[in-house]
Amino acid sequence: MKRDITLLRTTSHNPDFQRLVKDLDTVLAERNGKANVFFAQYNSIETVKNVVLAYDDDEAIGCGAMKEYDEKTIEIKRMFVSEYKRGNGIASVMLNELEKWASELNYKRCILETGLKMPEAISLYRKNHYQIISNYGPYKNLKSNICFQKLLME
Repeated sequence: MKRDITLLRTTSHNPDFQRLVKDLDTVLAERNGKANVFFAQYNSIETVKNVVLAYDDDEAIGCGAMKEYDEKTIEIKRMFVSEYKRGNGIASVMLNELEKWASELNYKRCILETGLKMPEAISLYRKNHYQIISNYGPYKNLKSNICFQKLLME
C-alpha cells in the first residue's frame, strides 16, 4: 500500500462517501443485474453512522461502513475501493479500522454479506480471518450470497 493513504472516520453525510457509494452501486448493478433491486433496500446509507474513508493525498479512493445489527454485533456494509486503486491492500486497512472502531464501541463480532459474484470481496474477507456462517436476516434463503463473521478481540 502506498504510504500516503490516510483514513478518516466520518458519517454517511460525508459527500466523499456518498460519491463512492454511487460508484459501488454502479458496479453492483452491473454484476447483480435485476437482482440488485432486492439488495438496494438493505443498503441505504441513511441509517449508517460509522464510515471509514481512505484518501490518497486529497482524493477519496475507498470506503467502508458499519451499522449495529444487535447490541453485540456490527454489520459491515458498503466496502469499496476505486477500481484503479485495487490490489494495494486498501480494503484490508479500512476493514481493520472498522473492526478497531467496533471494538472501541464494545461490539463483540462483525458480520457481513456479499454475493458469490464478488470473488474479490470473498477473498478480502477470508484473508482477514472472517468465517463463513449461515446466511442471516434478509439473506437467509438466498443461494447467490454468502455471509461471514469475525469475533473481535477483547
